[in-house]
Amino acid sequence: MEGRRQYGWGRRRGSRQTQDQEKEQGSVANQNQGPRGKGGDQVDTTINGMTDLLARLVDQQGQVPSNQQRDPEIGEDRALERFQKFAPPKFFGGPDPEVAENWFERMVDIFAALHYTEKRQVTFVVFQLEGAARSWWNVVRAKWDREQTPRTWFNFTREFNEKFLPPLIQEKREDEFIKLRQGTSSVAEYETQFM
Repeated sequence: MEGRRQYGWGRRRGSRQTQDQEKEQGSVANQNQGPRGKGGDQVDTTINGMTDLLARLVDQQGQVPSNQQRDPEIGEDRALERFQKFAPPKFFGGPDPEVAENWFERMVDIFAALHYTEKRQVTFVVFQLEGAARSWWNVVRAKWDREQTPRTWFNFTREFNEKFLPPLIQEKREDEFIKLRQGTSSVAEYETQFM
């Protein structure tokens, strides 16, 4: 029967090459059967093959897509677009701590939604600084460069609070809140007034 094509109820065997492949697989299957022909070694071989395949798939998933490896600026551009879609307000500086506080809280809310790294947060928040606030940032940036201070959101917050929410103002607001006696206003109204 070798060399003849067989037709019938089973699957049709194709070309000579297909028959040769099937013979090889059959001989491998016969070799993989244990001494009693139960196929225990074949099961092990199949499991090992599946394990190797899964390992390769996991490796492929961990790799960065090739377009991100070639041009990281594309990712930065898209991140900036997403940030701008929130319509973040500009901050011009000035003496009113309430304006500074409201602007800063808006930035915190935006970044909480976007889950950006601290460095990216600083980079993008700087886009929103204008006038006196931009001049302040230029001084801070030069100081950070000189002192090799990392550009983190924590460091930016510290510098921002020192400049635009001085400790004296922060302490004053805390004292007013602590000395408060609840009169006819609700807790929510007090919270709105002081938070």
